[in-house]
Amino acid sequence: MKLKILRFDPERNEGRYDVFEAPAVPGMSVLTALFYVQDELDDSLSLRYSCRGAVCGNCAMLINKVPRLACRTQVEALLTGADGVDLKPYPAVRAGVEWDPENEILVEPLPHLPVIKDLVVDMTRFFEYYRAVEPVLKPAEGPGEREFIMEPSAVRKVEPYTNCILCAACFGACPVNAENPDYKGPAALAKLYRFHIDTREAPGDARLMLANEPSGWWGCEFHTNCRKVCPKQVPPNLAIGAARREITEGGKAPPDKK
Repeated sequence: MKLKILRFDPERNEGRYDVFEAPAVPGMSVLTALFYVQDELDDSLSLRYSCRGAVCGNCAMLINKVPRLACRTQVEALLTGADGVDLKPYPAVRAGVEWDPENEILVEPLPHLPVIKDLVVDMTRFFEYYRAVEPVLKPAEGPGEREFIMEPSAVRKVEPYTNCILCAACFGACPVNAENPDYKGPAALAKLYRFHIDTREAPGDARLMLANEPSGWWGCEFHTNCRKVCPKQVPPNLAIGAARREITEGGKAPPDKK
């Protein structure tokens, strides 16, 4: 098996593809294969990882032109074509690099974010958009004598959006983020909607209005790449669609969106 890895040298400000031979061990993940390269072939390879269990989201990268978590992406599935994902095309997918998918695994940094070195990207912009939606609960009342209670049905409604691990795979897969650097992106908008529908949140639409702008709810074009690549099956497209309907029905959509 070969790993074709896009390297970026920040001192020279240039990139290149390096090809490494690695054993295809049964049950091997792409992250494990990258560890082999680091340990046995080139210890200068830079990548970001932490939990190695698909919980932290640190190892998101572009693998065979699909944003994925390296720790949960199986080498065998990639080489046999059993792990294909049909995405709406965007620049990172259309890039003209050639590779042999039956014998090679193509590994590149996550798109739409500046590359620091090799497979490590600068997540600053992603987290700026996340903080912009004020991702904390804002209850109508202050701390009480007991916890805030939620009905099971309300928990089930919120739960799909609480599973986000902030890996930015959706951000890297979004064609809108590729064209509009101001777009807040699927993860931030899904998190915003998650707090809006939380029954413990203060009533009103103040939360929704935080993204009532072209770079917010109205920037989405519903390509659904975000949902296809999410390792936790979070559906940002459903959240965005629901938020748009609520704003429109309330008569508060921007004039050109009514």
